Amino acid sequence: MIAWQRTHGRHDLPWQGNGDPYAVWVSEIMLQQTQVATVVAYFRRFMTSFPDVRSLARADADEVLRHWSGLGYYARARNLHAAAQLLVSRFGASFPRDPDVIGTLPGIGRSTAAAIAALSFGLPRAILDGNAKRVLCRVFGVEGDPGSGTTLRELWSLAEALMPEHDVAIYTQGIMDLGAMVCVRRAPACAICPLSAVCVARRQRRVGELPRARARGLRPQRSVALLIVRHAARVLLEKRPPAGIWGGLWCFPEAPLADDPASICQRRFGARGLSVTSLAPLEHGFTHFRLRIHPLRIEVSELSDRTAEPGTVWLALQDARSAAIPTPVRKLLEAM
Repeated sequence: MIAWQRTHGRHDLPWQGNGDPYAVWVSEIMLQQTQVATVVAYFRRFMTSFPDVRSLARADADEVLRHWSGLGYYARARNLHAAAQLLVSRFGASFPRDPDVIGTLPGIGRSTAAAIAALSFGLPRAILDGNAKRVLCRVFGVEGDPGSGTTLRELWSLAEALMPEHDVAIYTQGIMDLGAMVCVRRAPACAICPLSAVCVARRQRRVGELPRARARGLRPQRSVALLIVRHAARVLLEKRPPAGIWGGLWCFPEAPLADDPASICQRRFGARGLSVTSLAPLEHGFTHFRLRIHPLRIEVSELSDRTAEPGTVWLALQDARSAAIPTPVRKLLEAM
């Protein structure tokens, strides 16, 4: 694995090279549930604005979320911000070297803490991200759902037993690279895999079966109306609650499908003289459900003197597009 990574692995990713634990940490959080090709551009923009722990800690939460807009799983950004503030207040803006201490920071689990320790400090702590799980399941013929408690314990035991004493960072990067580049989920390149000679799944012709897929039921579908309220070349956005989907982001006001959008706008935002147009629905997937969005474009000719509800803001379209907004809102704004 070490020899393969030196020759064939990835060496030009923007967070590689100097062992900076801050850069490794940001990249590891971004890479959770997200492909490298997507992360690279986000990482570069994020590091330009927040080049170190102190700059991230003192940043406004809205600004952090704005830089995360489009990456999804926004709790990652909120935890990243909270952890940066703890690193400044408790550790003098320095990353602790102990993986157990790193793992106490918000949003950092066992595998992420190990990756930071291994890639930044060369400490022999095993990782078990999705790529490593896939490699271990195939090479050792591990049965069972990799997310189940029993199988997970088996995989952790394997990962820890395989950890070398030297070249820890190279080995750790290697198992991630192998899973991302060769031992991929579909159509793995077994012919060029450095572990093909000892791979149980290949020998038993079970590469397509392992790791065993988790049994998934149909995700429930929810429906909601989003009110695109416009007045004088401005659009109304409201801040989402900190918890729940799109937590802390700016979004179009939401309403049940059965409610009258005109009466909502008059009551909540002091809007009068309304014309309502239904737009084409959008589908947006979350981990546990699918959301069907019914956008309603509402043109407002007059606003009352009273202020709209707290947590709402009128923005020009271009300013709205650069705010911390979720992907469906961005799509609707770009269509306008």
